[in-house]
Amino acid sequence: MKKLLTSTLAIATAFSISSCGGNNKDKAATPDAIPDSAKRETPVVAVTGQEVKYSDGSTSLVGYVAYDSASVAKRPVVLVVPEWWGLNDYAKSRARQLAELGYLAIAVDYYGNGQQANDPAAAMKLSGPFYKDFSLGKKRFDAALAKIKTYPQADTSKIAAIGYCFGGAQVLNVARQGEHLLGVVSFHGGLVGVTPDKSIEKARILVCHGEADQMVTKEEVAKFKKQMDSVGIAYTFRSYPGAGHAFTNPAATELGKKFNIPVAYNEAADKASWEDMKNFFAEIFK
Repeated sequence: MKKLLTSTLAIATAFSISSCGGNNKDKAATPDAIPDSAKRETPVVAVTGQEVKYSDGSTSLVGYVAYDSASVAKRPVVLVVPEWWGLNDYAKSRARQLAELGYLAIAVDYYGNGQQANDPAAAMKLSGPFYKDFSLGKKRFDAALAKIKTYPQADTSKIAAIGYCFGGAQVLNVARQGEHLLGVVSFHGGLVGVTPDKSIEKARILVCHGEADQMVTKEEVAKFKKQMDSVGIAYTFRSYPGAGHAFTNPAATELGKKFNIPVAYNEAADKASWEDMKNFFAEIFK
């Protein structure tokens, strides 16, 4: 078993596939504690979360939409691309957190039919095609984008995306393929994929990276920065000391031990990166 897991990790690294925390029901980290006095003055947000069916050609997809059902006002849209485990409870919890912040969020089904992976080998098999064919990822992203735009609450002039691990790599790739987004945020995602082209890049970029990440190496970070700088594409790069791969997911530490892979939760980096995302959104959604 150990030999199998070691082999799986080696292949995954060769494809720049980043492993992440898995199913994690209602354990997503929240921002720093708010004083009781402030809580009493905070409006109640009635978050509604629901599965939604759509398709990419002949492939049936099952996403998850979250929003504040107490308001019919237009609001910015945020797409959430999951880790390589697929659209699980963790990705859904992030969509709900975004809804609490006032956004209309959709967690995207990349694999089809809501498929999820329970081990690294299965995750590698499901995610591998998206690293080989970047256009496949954009098609799945576009299908979710088209679906969320049909919601009456969607402000279609204000759209962004976030992604975790595999999802972080995917949101960077759709941005580098010229997707019409105001911004993307990659949390501990792979950094090298589609070759950047300033003439088509439209989205602003925030990268949230763990300084101690063994999956997204220093060499990959250097290559990403060199590629972006060489064509003059602006980006913001946040590096969190002591944080390893999958640092935002509370389930990562347990899964790292279970599968002998270098992933672990880091509460400080999780909270700091979420705040960085909030500040980034406040800027791009002005």
